[in-house]
Amino acid sequence: MRSTGEVMGIDSLYNTAFAKAQIAAGQKLPTSGIVFLSLNDLTKRHLEKIAKTFVEAGFKIVATSGTAHALKSANIQTERVLKMHEGRPHAGDMIANGDIQLMVITSSGDALDQIDGLALRRMALDYKVPIVTTVNGAIATAEAIKSLKSNSIKMIALQDFVECKESE
Repeated sequence: MRSTGEVMGIDSLYNTAFAKAQIAAGQKLPTSGIVFLSLNDLTKRHLEKIAKTFVEAGFKIVATSGTAHALKSANIQTERVLKMHEGRPHAGDMIANGDIQLMVITSSGDALDQIDGLALRRMALDYKVPIVTTVNGAIATAEAIKSLKSNSIKMIALQDFVECKESE
């Protein structure tokens, strides 16, 4: 199935299995550094959980104005970063300078997002910065990183994994 871009990660722990799948897909998950958060209003209700999970994993948070305001209201330390249309230095400059190791962006689809959001997502791809665009993906990624930091990854053949599960 690799020729179609499908990968699989197996483990008895979901977080470790997800991390293995990301690695198999060629995604290099960072284990430290800065996470950029920019969530649209519809997904901001999940912001506190996402941010706390990344902070627990040892990351610092930078965020656009609305997201930073919501984080500060939840007493989560964050640094506000400018959107690209707001002037410099902006989030794109941080990507280009290697200051951002992972990005979580939930698109709003509005006119500014069509400009700024698209440019940031393209920059993330150009600079090989992992980018997550869904709430569930952000939580899974943060938990996978925590798992990578606390557990060693053991490779196991699918046949051996199934055999172990059958004997339990």
